[in-house]
Amino acid sequence: MPHLTLEYSDGLADDDSMAMLCRKLARCLQEQKDGDRSVYPVGGIRVRALRCEIYCIADGVIDAAFLHGNLKIAAGRSPAVRQATGDALFDVMKAHFAEAFERQGLALSLEINEFSEAGSWKHNNLHARLKG
Repeated sequence: MPHLTLEYSDGLADDDSMAMLCRKLARCLQEQKDGDRSVYPVGGIRVRALRCEIYCIADGVIDAAFLHGNLKIAAGRSPAVRQATGDALFDVMKAHFAEAFERQGLALSLEINEFSEAGSWKHNNLHARLKG
């Protein structure tokens, strides 16, 4: 963990732009520190973007768009770490869509959800592969 899922309105950005945003957000997660310690293991980072083709925003105006991020992290990180992570990710999102924000209606949002290890199954060899 962490897993960041982005949902965005069709027409907000093309595939290249969204792929670039995913890379920026993954890098941002890698850069999060708690003192001198990395907050999130690189092997657990996932960022994915899902284009929504059916939606209604506000009053249904045609030029309105949205992007919503949902970050799922394991429980146990301090409120300060969660706040710093959210602030850093949201800054990346806002910067990436600054031009779109100036030219059209745009709603950007982000939430962080903690989950318990109980009820979570994983089979992952990425951590071991990245250590080598």
